[in-house]
Amino acid sequence: MFSIKRFSILFLVTLVAVSAAFAQSSGSDNKREMTVEESYMQEMIELMVIRETSRAETLDQKMLALQYIGEAMERGNKSDEIRQTLEYLSMEGVMNQARENGRLVNNFPMARREAARYLSQLGTKEAEAALISICRYEPEPMVIQEAIKGLGDNASEDSAKALEAIVWIVSRFHALNPDNMMALAAIEAISKIGEKNSIRDPGVASLLLRIADGPYIRPVQNKARQVLGEMRRSGSSQN
Repeated sequence: MFSIKRFSILFLVTLVAVSAAFAQSSGSDNKREMTVEESYMQEMIELMVIRETSRAETLDQKMLALQYIGEAMERGNKSDEIRQTLEYLSMEGVMNQARENGRLVNNFPMARREAARYLSQLGTKEAEAALISICRYEPEPMVIQEAIKGLGDNASEDSAKALEAIVWIVSRFHALNPDNMMALAAIEAISKIGEKNSIRDPGVASLLLRIADGPYIRPVQNKARQVLGEMRRSGSSQN
């Protein structure tokens, strides 16, 4: 089992290694560029730090791992290991549970929401599948909302599974605990998907009708009616 003490030592050692590698490669006034080997080694060290930090026991460490991921992605690193770490963080406390005396001790919705946000920025089919899994298994509305937004932002020419997941989760909350922000995220995602696809799933229209006439604030209801109108006009133009 990976102890906190062992993690702390590894974390400090790797941070020192990263700093040393950066200093050595940069030098004063950036006299030379890193070699391919040095660049590869720096990336491997960074990924190791991210992976181990993401598996620490506290929320602060997980948010730090997500900060590192954001910085890596800004530099263009959208590697498979980044995606796997984001998937791990997005499911921690939901599918990956740790308990002490029967009590769930790794339930971090804030970290899961950030993981969903970064997954949406990857723009891959694997990331889309992870966002769909969040919709299927996540209990927290704020995390689901982020996943739904991501599915809309990454709309492709084949978004049937994404639409199915959106309809399923929003319908579930509609019956148990209607949520305005989740409903609005769903409406906007459907609209974005509709810009790239002809939506023929009757479940989508049914969901929009339930939102339009349901226990939601007026702007959300009006937005649902607007997207319904867009779907109708889009369908008419293709006939």
